[in-house]
Parts: sequence; C-alpha cells; structure tokens
Amino acid sequence: MIFFRMRYLFLFLVLGMAGCRTGPQVPTELERWQAQAENVILIRDDFGVPHIYGKTDADAVFGLLYAQCEDDFNRVEQNYIWATGRLAEVEGKAALYSDLRAKLFMTEEEAKANYEKSPAWLQRLCDAFADGINYYLHTHPEVTPKLLTRFEPWMPMYFSEGSIGGDIERISTEKVRAFYESGIEIPETRELQLKKEKERAEPQGSNGIAISGKLTRSGHAMLLINPHTSFFFRGEVHVVSEEGLNAYGAVTWGQFFVYQGFNEKTGWMHTSTYTDVMDEFKETLVNMDGELFYQYGEELRPIRKSEVTLRYKDGQGVGERTFPMYRTHHGPITHMVDGQWTASAMMWEPVRALEQSYIRTKQTDYAGFRKMMDIRTNSSNNTVYADAGGNIAYFHGNFVPKRDVALDYTRAVDGSDPKTDWNGLHTVEENILLLNPENGWLQNCNSTPYTAAMEFSPKKGDYPNYMSIDRENFRGIHAIGLLKGRGDHTLDGLIELAHDPYLPAFEKLIPGLVEAYDRMDRGEALNSPIEVLRHWDYKASKESVAMTLAHFYGTRYAIKGDRPSGLTDMELMDYFGSGSPMEERIAIFGQVVKRLEADFGTWDLPWGEVNRYQRLNGDIQQPFDDAAPSIPIGFASGRWGALAAYGARYSNHTKKLYGTRGNSFVAVVEFGERVKAKSILAGGQSGDPNSPHFDDQAQRYADMRFKEVPYYREDVLKRAKETYRPGKRE
Repeated sequence: MIFFRMRYLFLFLVLGMAGCRTGPQVPTELERWQAQAENVILIRDDFGVPHIYGKTDADAVFGLLYAQCEDDFNRVEQNYIWATGRLAEVEGKAALYSDLRAKLFMTEEEAKANYEKSPAWLQRLCDAFADGINYYLHTHPEVTPKLLTRFEPWMPMYFSEGSIGGDIERISTEKVRAFYESGIEIPETRELQLKKEKERAEPQGSNGIAISGKLTRSGHAMLLINPHTSFFFRGEVHVVSEEGLNAYGAVTWGQFFVYQGFNEKTGWMHTSTYTDVMDEFKETLVNMDGELFYQYGEELRPIRKSEVTLRYKDGQGVGERTFPMYRTHHGPITHMVDGQWTASAMMWEPVRALEQSYIRTKQTDYAGFRKMMDIRTNSSNNTVYADAGGNIAYFHGNFVPKRDVALDYTRAVDGSDPKTDWNGLHTVEENILLLNPENGWLQNCNSTPYTAAMEFSPKKGDYPNYMSIDRENFRGIHAIGLLKGRGDHTLDGLIELAHDPYLPAFEKLIPGLVEAYDRMDRGEALNSPIEVLRHWDYKASKESVAMTLAHFYGTRYAIKGDRPSGLTDMELMDYFGSGSPMEERIAIFGQVVKRLEADFGTWDLPWGEVNRYQRLNGDIQQPFDDAAPSIPIGFASGRWGALAAYGARYSNHTKKLYGTRGNSFVAVVEFGERVKAKSILAGGQSGDPNSPHFDDQAQRYADMRFKEVPYYREDVLKRAKETYRPGKRE
C-alpha cells in the first residue's frame, strides 16, 4: 500500500514539474495595452495641452494617440475614414469617388504589405498608434465610433505626411467620377466653373519666418510657426521619450508625429509649395484580342487592371459598387484628357514618408536635419527652419522629379514617349535651398522663393522652370516689408509682426474706387462711405468701418467683375483697382452698400460687428448662428495680404462672417541654451463642448495674447492640472 501511495505521489510530482516546464503564457491584448500604459505618464497643463512622457518612442506614441482621442476622437476617426477610402460608408454614395481615389493609389492589401516591409522601429510605432487608439476605445465604452471600431497598424500608411489633405486631394474626384462612371472628360463648362470656384475660395497656405540671432535682442535664432488650415484641424501636443524624443507643436489628428513644431535644438515650419511634384501622362491604348495595352516607345505594355468593391450608406442600409481600376507605370488612370486615358503620377512612398515625418522630430542640429531631408518624401511642402546653433534655412520643396525642361509639364504630357518619364529625383543640393542669408532673415508665405531673403534669395535662372512658379502674393509682400531693415526682434515682437494689420491688396484696389467716384460725379448717395475709404490707412481692426466696406467690395468684385484671363490674384487686384471700367467699380460698390444696409440696417458697420469667431459644437463641419454668442475678430482674409489670416465660409445662410480657416495653431520659438516659446490655438484643445478647454483660448486668440509654452519638465509640473496614466484618468 505504501509502495502504491509513493508511486502516485511520484507521478503527481512528475506531472506537476511537466506543467512547470510549459512556456510562459502570452499576454492577452488587453494585458499588453495595460502593461504599455504603465510606461506612460500624461500631464495636462492649465490649457489642457497634453504632455506625454514614455519610456520608449513607442510608449510615447501610445500615449500620444490615447491623448488625441481624449481630446477629439471624432476628428481622429474622420481622418482615417477619409484616408483609407471608407467615407461613403458614412456620408453616402456621393463620397464613393473620394474612396475610389484613395484605392487607386493604395488598396488595403497594399497598405498591409507596406506595413510588413517597414523597418522594425517603424512597425513598433505603427503598433503603438493602433494600440493607443484601441485602448482608448476599450476604456471609453460610452464613445460610439461612426465606423471604425478598431484601428490597425497599417492605417498610417494612408496618412503619412501631415499636410491638410496632402497631394492626393489635388486629384479631382469629379474627373475620377466622369472617367469611372461614364468614360468621359468633365465638360469644359464645368471645368471653368471649378476653376472659378477655386479662385474665389479662401487662399490656403501658411507663413514661415526665420530670423538670425544677429537681428534678435537675445542673440538667438527665432522661428514663426504659422500654418493656415481649417480651424481645429490640428491639436497642440508635447511628446517625450527616454529615447531622445522631445517634440512640441501641432499634430494632425490621428498622426503620431509633430508636424509643425520644435524640439530643444531645432524647429520646422511647413508651407504649401508651388514646386511641380505631380504630373499627368496621356496614355495611347491598344486593344488586342480584348486585352488592353498602352504604347511606350516601341513596345506595348499591358494595362494593369484590378477591381475594388466599395460600400456606401444607402438610407438605413448599405449598398455596394464594384469598380475596375487601371494603372500604368506612370500611376493610376484617374481621368481623361483630350480623349485619352490619363495617369496621375505623384510621390507615393508611404513607408519612407512616415520615416521622414518621424525622424524630422528628433534632429538636434542642422547637419542631422539636412541629412533627414535626403529621404526626399516631403512632397507638398516647403520647410522654414531655425536651430540652437544659430542657423536659419529654407528648403523649397523636397521631392522634385527630374524632367525634360523642353517639355511643358503644366499640361498632360505624352505618356507613350519615354522622354516624358521622370528621371529620378533631384538631390536636396539641386533643389532650391537657402542657408544663413546675409540679410539675417528669410520668409515664405506660399510665395516665390526668389524673394525669400531679398537680394540674397536664390536666383530663378539657376533652376529648372518646374522647380517653382515665380509668383508673389500679398502676404509675401507684406512679410518682406515688415522684415526689411528691422532688428532687435523679441518673441513678443514677432507675435506683433505676425499680426500686423496692414493689408497691401487694398492699397491696390481702393484708390481706384475713390478715383472713379471723384471722376464720375455720382452725387451724394455714396459720398459718406467713399469718404471713409478715402482716409483709410489700409489696416484691419475690430473698429474699422473701412475694413468692412473694403472686404465686401473686394469679395464682390472678384465674383462679379469682368477680367482678362490668366491673371494672378495680385494682378487681378491691380486690374480692378486701375484697369477696370470706372462705371463697373462704382456699380459694384453701390451693390455692396445696398447689401450691407439690407442685411444690417446700415453700411456704417465696424469690422468686428460682422467678422466673428463662433464655435457651437464639436462637429467637423461647424454650424453658425447669428443669434448665438460669438466673438469679434479684427483679423482679415489672407487674400488681402493679412499674415494673421482669417477666412470665412460663405455658405452658412448667415449675415455675419464666421471664421473657418487661417490662423489655427501659431507659435513663436527662440532657440538658445534653453528653448523658449509661446503659442495659441483657435479656440481650444478639446473638441468636447463640455470641456473647459473647448474655447478657453478663443478670447486670447482674438486679443493676440499667446500663452507661455511649458517645455521643460519642471515648468510642465508647475502648470500641471492633471497627471495620470492612460486608462486611469479620474
């Protein structure tokens, strides 16, 4: 009996030891999220700005995405619904061609393949991106996504650069629809209508200014970061890791890198570029036994054909449509030109673009920043740069294909001729590059690079014509006038410069109106408003009646006035001011006065009474209401040369103007032994109307009262209002 008991005891011990030898238990997904959250600390300052501290870069990214979702999950989700080509599932059939456009350039399978071929460090960041959002959704069951209930690590491949819309939005969905719906070109009349709508739209773009230490009171270089985007398009963040990351600035909702900002040693500001980075290739088709080929030199190459099935919201249900997709080596077929299938070519290297976007944020000097630019995937932007070493620099473009200068790439070229193909990329040194100009400053306001530093600017004749359009704008003229011959700059002085109220466009437009009135003897009806304009100094303010008259006059003239074709915005204002018929000037101004009297009871209306800031809810497409509270704004449209651009949407069914784009996130930065900065957001950090940070910066924004940026940990702790780990906010 004892023998049998001992044998069973021995067997029990053996089985127990065997059990101990089994491998470690793989943590569940939730356990993995919870473990990573323990490596992250989130500190919210007195304006709700998140300061994210992680042990590794991946930990910091995990916390960054979690914090973004806390602030505005709606916009995080919306950006990926659009980018991944699923907008129609939310907005209905009308969005199908936005989705098809996305799939023409990359399918979900291709996005997954790009993720798989990414370097390990980038995969870790993509994993952390998805995990941070998914953990947020897990810990916030009250949040109901419109569509995306789970985020995947391949999704950032669709949204790799950070520009508002990026290059792909320059591909017309109307043209995609015409081709894939009916196999036709859009009518010429519609083409002209789209062109006019684009001309009338509020100018897009940004301002970047870098100032050398020899022109600053402190002796340190300074940088103005002044993107002009749709309001609330980016949040303000500070993200830090123990692996060298310490970046502060604006992040496009849902991305894991600071797009416009600074670290302790370097700062970067992107402005939209006029560098030619996209081209169209007309393909010559040959049908052989039902198979499609395209001519390329002496050979016939097969058209690559595939299919994609897109879903769309259809009432209370979901519909599906299957589309063919065609591609040549030039790119996807997107539309027709002159009766020929036309391929669109642009930079599409999502892995390298993501690498460059992230690597940029960790550079500590000009040498490293310059080396990062060699990746050459920052396609839609110029870069204005400053650093703690005292350097200031300007990179006009980054991704610039080499082309035959004898050909006109502003139009679709013959894809059957191999001479039209891109021939690699220009090096950074071959691109337009400016480093430490002798005048001590440089600027770009989406204008010509050939006046970036006055007489020390790059010379147009040194570059191929496709490098840049030599086109100035009123913001560029304004910036140059403020910078020329000026020194002793301070951070507060740079804020004042960035909000200078002078509007150079009206100095071109208004004297011609006054002259027409004087010459034509129109009597007393318009005398008083003309006298207001006669004595105006062309400066915007909340109190200015002249600003109200000038804005509505310039806006209406751009819509109603006859004009020669092919004029730039500056040339158009010059023509309306001195070249147009005087009768037309008076007639349009008379219409403006009558409209103001009809809408407001008087033409004698201060600008701040009609030009307003209002944010009623967290919707992406903001509603506006003249009866609801709003804040007077003294800024003006960038069309008139306002550096502090403030543009309105005109389809609100309101009488007052409500800002929708322009100055959004703005920062001024001074580099030295310690970096110093001030910043402001249009409104506030949170998209939740119930949050104290929904609109807590709105009045400061209107008054140009920037907040101090707490960059160093000790300063962050002094301003801290909440400290917590993801998933453990009280």
